[in-house]
Amino acid sequence: MSSHLDLTSARWRKSVRSAANEACVEVAPLDRIVAVRDSKHPDGPSLMFSGHAWSAFLSTVKEG
Repeated sequence: MSSHLDLTSARWRKSVRSAANEACVEVAPLDRIVAVRDSKHPDGPSLMFSGHAWSAFLSTVKEG
């Protein structure tokens, strides 16, 4: 995935179960990818995943 996407208008969200210390991961679903970043460093780098890869990751996490 391209690392040069403009994420300034991305709608970032984090789990409602995240701790008050903001040490969590935020995700932003975009057109055909999902961007992931560290909430402590919102201006830092973001990881990009295809929608398929992100869905597979979530399924694996839910299965334990």
